[in-house]
Amino acid sequence: MAKQLGGAGLRGQVAGKTALSTVGVSGSGLTYRGYDIKDLAENCEFEEVAHLILKGKLPNQQELSTYKNKLRSLRGLPQALKDVLERIPKQAHPMDVLRTGCSMLGNLETENSFDEQEETADRMLACFPSIICYWYRFSHNGERINVDTDDDSIGSHFLHLLHGEKPRELHEKVMHVSLILYAEHEFNASTFTARVCASTLSDMHSCITGAIGSLRGPLHGGANEAAMDMIEDFTSAEQAEQEMMAKLARKDKIMGFGHAIYSESDPRNAIIKHWSKKLSEDVGDTVLYAVSERCEEVMWREKKLFCNADFFHASAYNFMGIPTKLFTPIFVMSRLTGWAAHVMEQRADNRIIRPSAEYVGEQPRAVTPISERS
Repeated sequence: MAKQLGGAGLRGQVAGKTALSTVGVSGSGLTYRGYDIKDLAENCEFEEVAHLILKGKLPNQQELSTYKNKLRSLRGLPQALKDVLERIPKQAHPMDVLRTGCSMLGNLETENSFDEQEETADRMLACFPSIICYWYRFSHNGERINVDTDDDSIGSHFLHLLHGEKPRELHEKVMHVSLILYAEHEFNASTFTARVCASTLSDMHSCITGAIGSLRGPLHGGANEAAMDMIEDFTSAEQAEQEMMAKLARKDKIMGFGHAIYSESDPRNAIIKHWSKKLSEDVGDTVLYAVSERCEEVMWREKKLFCNADFFHASAYNFMGIPTKLFTPIFVMSRLTGWAAHVMEQRADNRIIRPSAEYVGEQPRAVTPISERS
């Protein structure tokens, strides 16, 4: 009989080894390859962190410049991929668009050997913003945009494509921080999906497509969108408190609070909250940030539930003019680094991931002839 694993959802079970990140050390920590997330967010650009996760080290200035130049050269989209994106309707979920875009890219630029894995990962990192923005601008406005921008960073490239103009310095900085915060998070559901796929020795595009499918679910990647849908309906902090109390009384599920691993706080929350406040001051907001703070206060006071990384991301993205439906694709643009690095790590020391299940069905029984069945 197979050894029974712990609680539902494999919570608390060790499913493998990784050198990429630590999550929830002492109840609250998060590190990427030994570097604290706060230190990285304060001192690095996202491309530095992508280099760290995918290639194992923080780059020096020359290495960073070379890496940025490489990523800039990989932003273009094949015409066949553009044709597919133009056929996806406006009403489609943007995560479905990215899932389809990644899969189509795998048909056009197939990873034929694991020797190509870093090149494949860099290509996806460079062009995912192009994929989602090309579809968004075409499906919503009928525009066939040029995705080959000269922007210095992935975050500014995304904002430029989305809005049709180069982003302000503050917005580019916030995108660096946001992408760093979302880049890697150990064996979460989407990452584990990627590793299970990789353990079969499948190609990189298949692994990432599967991970996108897992992140699409509202219990994993959609919390920032759900948080925005909630807070944008509140017109004051006082109304937010009243409505939050009513939700708690009805036992409604409130997204953006608590975490499966962190027990005391999410270290990413304080960082993005700081930048959300800066953005609110920059745009002259007098409602949304105050509403967000009051929601945070109520949930801690009533339930001892803290904001996770998603909650203040909602207001931060909104202040930068990003449509709510594109919040989770930004997550993909970042977490791709962690997914790809985990695929590489799984391949380097592989054994197919095939757990056992506890059978809870009928005991052995004989087949009744069809003529005797009721």
